[in-house]
Amino acid sequence: MTNATTSDMSRRRFLKNAAGASAAAVAPVLIPGSVLGRGGIVAPSERIILGGIGIRNRGGYVLSTMLPLPDVRFVAIADVRADRRTAVKATADQRNGDDKCDTYRDFRELLERDDIDAVLIATGDHWHAHASMLAAEAGKDVYSEKPCAISIELAGRLADTISRTGRVFQAGTQRRSISNFIHAIKLARTGKLGNLHTLHASIYALRDSHQWLPAQPEPDPEIVDWNMWLGPAPWRPFNQAYVDGRWRGYYDFDSGATLLDWGAHTLDLCQAGAGADGTTPIEYEPIDMPGDNAIACRYANGVKLILRRGGWLGLGTCPVRFEGDEGWVETGDTGRIAVSLDSLRAELPNPTITGTSTQTHVRDFFNCVKSRGRTAANADVMRKSHIACHAAAIAWKLGRKLKFDPVTEMFVGDDEANRMRSRSARQPWAV
Repeated sequence: MTNATTSDMSRRRFLKNAAGASAAAVAPVLIPGSVLGRGGIVAPSERIILGGIGIRNRGGYVLSTMLPLPDVRFVAIADVRADRRTAVKATADQRNGDDKCDTYRDFRELLERDDIDAVLIATGDHWHAHASMLAAEAGKDVYSEKPCAISIELAGRLADTISRTGRVFQAGTQRRSISNFIHAIKLARTGKLGNLHTLHASIYALRDSHQWLPAQPEPDPEIVDWNMWLGPAPWRPFNQAYVDGRWRGYYDFDSGATLLDWGAHTLDLCQAGAGADGTTPIEYEPIDMPGDNAIACRYANGVKLILRRGGWLGLGTCPVRFEGDEGWVETGDTGRIAVSLDSLRAELPNPTITGTSTQTHVRDFFNCVKSRGRTAANADVMRKSHIACHAAAIAWKLGRKLKFDPVTEMFVGDDEANRMRSRSARQPWAV
């Protein structure tokens, strides 16, 4: 493990002080054009210095769209797995043309560095909210893979922390920044479909297990730090399958019976289509659909939201459908859009990137890091869409209709459901 020597001054302060000293010097000082940002090269003072926490699979893909950006420099990786630290360092060093990407087993050491501006968090779901809050408290802007929080309460606390600390936050719900989904939302929001009455969001098959995988010998912490991997989750014996990513569907690690795997994207898009980013549905009820687990939701204005697996047009993964009294639109990850009205076909955009691409979403994040603006999937957007997903998952788990107050973020008249709004966390990770 390599530890960085953290400078007493950030790169920006160093350059500012150096410039001041140069102006005061008697002899002229020649400053290379690259430092000033000439010749298409981004000046070091304008670069965003990035670190990563828990980068594997999807996180590796997201990082691959960040590394080529000329105004971003990745300098450190924190991961509980030695093989991942080594692999990410090798990728970053190759991109940077040096061997200076530092590695950490404990991400808190990375957060102590005052030269790092932002972090990419792509751990397992159970770590996202805690790592994001600690990063924000440390003064870092945050791009967090979704689901960003594994409970209603944590989603609220995360959004509150981002607001209080003034950090820039982007949830990894990248479809908010992709043209075909943006166009479908525009059709719904501008009345091109008539009065909107029903939204449809695709979800996975739901499952929720409280079982443990068989115990295996725990590795040396330098190879896999199992205690750190567990973090805020309840203790259980080590099994390599968890660390390799096969933790989905296990309650202690999973967000809402796997509903948020796609629902964090698709319900979020429905929120945007309904103009409901500041609220949530007020009712959630499991419904019978042949061969499906489905949940019917209703907003206060009467608009319906159906979470379902089947019955889609085959336009790619993560499809959504918006229906009005004059027509409908459906789209998915292929970028293709289907509409029911001939008048809308001429204005359909040509797909340029698929729904899984993060190119435009990460660019939006880094632009906002510089401008201090609000991202497409900011913490407040994340809060309500994630809370709605969790409320739907709780209704499915309990097998009954639930009423919900979007203002208090509490279920109405149901103590059992309200107990499921939060989860306990192991020390020292309780927030």
